[in-house]
Amino acid sequence: MNDFGSREGEQELPFDPGRAIADGHVVFIGRIRSPWKNRDECPKNMAAARERGQPATLVIDPPFRPGLQGLEAYSHVAILSWLDRALRNLIVQKPRHATVAKGVFALRSPARPNPVGLHIAGIIALDAATGLITLDGIDVLDGTPVIDLKPYFASTDSVPHAKPERGST
Repeated sequence: MNDFGSREGEQELPFDPGRAIADGHVVFIGRIRSPWKNRDECPKNMAAARERGQPATLVIDPPFRPGLQGLEAYSHVAILSWLDRALRNLIVQKPRHATVAKGVFALRSPARPNPVGLHIAGIIALDAATGLITLDGIDVLDGTPVIDLKPYFASTDSVPHAKPERGST
């Protein structure tokens, strides 16, 4: 059982991926400054974060700041974060709002073997010299590490006909 308590239908892995031998080397390029200090107050997704109207700041570490060159041309950025305070050993979960448990790869939950977060945020301001990017909102805890940034291209990244689940209306 994990520290958060198990719900009916949940299943844990027989090992903790956080303690497994790594087969890749991820470097954090910065951290996110957000208003959210604990899980209870943190928005559950980016839509909820934007509704709260509280901007956040991405702080890129000095060696990586030259990589921001050209990002000012974009209105939005895709952020890959490392959800460092999430559980890593749940493989089947039952979210509070769900009636049935689902495998982690059918959920957007932060609890997963590799806790990588994906966030599409609006860029309010960008200062490449100081490595500061002001975002329209974020759905992660203060201090969350950043793995990578990519410009968001509405022309290729958006899938207007996508549905939350196959067969749903």
